[in-house]
Amino acid sequence: MTRLALIAHDEEKPEIIDLVHAYEDLLATIDLVGTGTTGKRIADETDLTIERKESGPVGGDLMIGAEIAENRLDGVIFLRDPLAAQPHEPDISALLRICDVHDTPLATTRSSAEFLLEGLDRRIDPK
Repeated sequence: MTRLALIAHDEEKPEIIDLVHAYEDLLATIDLVGTGTTGKRIADETDLTIERKESGPVGGDLMIGAEIAENRLDGVIFLRDPLAAQPHEPDISALLRICDVHDTPLATTRSSAEFLLEGLDRRIDPK
């Protein structure tokens, strides 16, 4: 089954919830994993099941990076705040590097996330 990680900086959490609502039917067919707070918001605000790792500040992003290294993820959506990320929020540089090493797509904006989701949808259900 397809497996996707979802992460969002604090200021981007409303945007990732909106994205998840927009693609909820597709995401219901995918194994989801997320960092602690993002995963909790998704679980609380949708009908989706999501495996929650630790929160980003205590290593959740690194746990997701380990899954990438083990080829257990088909993609990552990490909606980040490029202008005002807080020190306690996950850093994208390690995830970007491991995604590049393992040729795993990583989306950092709403637009790129939609392209990633559409690509996964075509792979799951070729039309």
